[in-house]
This record gives sequence, C-alpha cells and structure tokens, in this order.
Amino acid sequence: MNSIEANSATTSFITRVCQYIQDQHPATITLQQLGHEFHMSPYHLQRTFKHVTGISPRQFAENLRVEDFKSQVRRGERITDAIYSAGFGSSSRLYERSNEQLGMTPSTYRKKGDGMTIFYSVVACPLGLLLVAVTDKGICKISLGDDEQALIADMTTEFELAERIRDDEGVGFWTEKIIGYLEGWQPNLDLPLDIRATAFQMKVWQKLQAIPVGETRSYSDIAEEIGQPTASRAVANACAKNPVALVIPCHRIIRKDGKSLGGYRWGIERKEALLAQEKDYRDQATG
Repeated sequence: MNSIEANSATTSFITRVCQYIQDQHPATITLQQLGHEFHMSPYHLQRTFKHVTGISPRQFAENLRVEDFKSQVRRGERITDAIYSAGFGSSSRLYERSNEQLGMTPSTYRKKGDGMTIFYSVVACPLGLLLVAVTDKGICKISLGDDEQALIADMTTEFELAERIRDDEGVGFWTEKIIGYLEGWQPNLDLPLDIRATAFQMKVWQKLQAIPVGETRSYSDIAEEIGQPTASRAVANACAKNPVALVIPCHRIIRKDGKSLGGYRWGIERKEALLAQEKDYRDQATG
C-alpha cells in the first residue's frame, strides 16, 4: 500500500468514526466506546482522528452538540430547552464547550485539566513502578513509586477534572522509551512534553536538562546559571514542582558540598541509583 492509499484508507476510517459519533448521542459517547467499537487503542484512535480532522473526537462531538443547539433555536425552540435537549447540563457548559481551546493552557491546568483527555499507564520498571500520562501533544506527567493506586491517586489529584483513560497499549511507546533509559540503553530522554510552567520554572527546568549525563549541580549553581544568584530556594521549589521525572532530571541536583545527595521526591534510593547508573554510563563512554 503506497502512502496515498494509506492516507486514503485512514481518511475513510476516520469518516466512519465521524459517522458513528453522529449516529450515537454525542453527549454520551466516550473514547473507550470508540476504541472498543473500532478495535483500536483509545490513545491511537484520538491521535489518528486529530491528525486527519484537526480536532479530537470529543471536540467533534461537542461541535455536533453546539450545532444541534443552534438548529433547535433556529427552529423556534426556547434557548433553555435547546440547551438541555442538546445534552448540555447548563448554559455555562454550552459556552465553555463552544469556545474551548486546544492544548493545556495555563487556565486549563489551573482548572485541574477540565476539558482535557489524558491517557496513562502504570508499569513495572527498574526503580519500582512508573506512571506515564500523556495528552495528544506530549507527556504531561511521569511519576515513580511502589504503590500503583498511590501513583494514580496523585495524578488524579493533579488532573481531577480531566477525562483520564488508562491505555497501556497506547502509552506503551513512551513507557518503553523511559524503561530503556532506566535500563541503560540510552543516556538521555528527548521526549515531547505537554507541561506548563512559570517563566522562572521553565528557566530552571531548561538548565536541568542541560546538565550532562554523569554530572551534577547544586541549587546555587542553577541560580547562578539563570542569572539570579540569590534564588537558590526558588530553584529548589521549581525542582520540587517538576511534573516529569527523569525527562527533566532534577535527580542531578545535589547539595552544595558536592557529596550530600539532598532530597528527592521519588525517594533518595532512586536518586542514588540514577546517579550511579549515569556515572557508569559516562565513564564507559569516555573509557
């Protein structure tokens, strides 16, 4: 099958998905239902749908509901009746959906992910358990721990109002890359991210990502590098709020004496193991 045929087949497939959404009640259709109906991982279905149409299945369904509302009003229905008939719980929900923006804007993040679809997976890794959560733009959360339910609960608290879908198959591409890093197959993780930060936090996180494998810095070192030498405590706070462990390597921050590891959100033993692995990798590379 050549690329044109493949594109044509994909477009035809998404056309069938669109028709299915139209034939169902758009207010109740879910990605899980679509994945089951079309025998595809919800994550992959959403990515394919958005690649072809420019919007997600959820946004397509919302657009159908908005158009249904407008049609009813044009036919003379009362606005209040049309709002509920189209499947909106209130007028505010109608206006939120009809003006919904793409991507995780700062206001969306403050709303705990309201309107977002987040896919996640929890798998075993060399450091215990690994949770990876992604949107259709990139990774929004990476956590390490020993208790699966605790990891999921932490993600749920952060993105309480998002539509959260467990999709081990769809997110598997990302978890495999991270596990490959943890097993020493590659020195760094250059993965797409969908995160939001203040300008200060972003400066700190970019400096963390610039620390070479096998090397460490202190909070004061980073403060100096961003041109704010008195901001060591603020740097520490930015590290503590890092949403994507490993990709933004806050484990490479140690105390100023160059020996004490300091704290680590995911446990000092994990930090010690990561630093030891990275030092070994550097030593082998410089042989």
